[in-house]
Amino acid sequence: MNPPLFPAGEYAPACASAAEVREAAIKKLEQAPMRTREAVTGLNDEQLNTKYRNWTIRQIVHHLADSHINCYVRFKWSLTEDTPHIKSYDETLWSEVVDARTADLESSLTILEGIHRRWCDLVRGLNDEDLRLGFFHPEPQKVITLQEALPNYAWHVDHHLAQIAWLREQYNW
Repeated sequence: MNPPLFPAGEYAPACASAAEVREAAIKKLEQAPMRTREAVTGLNDEQLNTKYRNWTIRQIVHHLADSHINCYVRFKWSLTEDTPHIKSYDETLWSEVVDARTADLESSLTILEGIHRRWCDLVRGLNDEDLRLGFFHPEPQKVITLQEALPNYAWHVDHHLAQIAWLREQYNW
């Protein structure tokens, strides 16, 4: 069994208007906590510890919480500082920390519910000028606007939930 690299397809920026892209992304981010919870409902510890490529389902769920906390903070920095230089983090190393490998999923599912509620409330209150603000990301060495980051993180949810769905389908869970 060789899992696909991008089971939800590679990320491609939308060709719709900024307003349409924003609304679609908000809708996906609003649904993300519920969809994540549904994706893991009924899975036992052995199943949660099954790997999709390099990460277990458990690590994937904890990664979503870690990643989206970071993105929410990046949005807040972008709105309160002049093009902040963010600190990147090694997602692989974070996934190897004990909590990501062993913790019950409920804490990360709860984090996703809270952070996504706040994040969507925040984004709904932004105007076009706010969405042109951004942060400097050290890995691509460029400024990423909030308008660019928002749909990317909506895709991020789809990407990881498709990994879980792929495993469920392969193992008939």
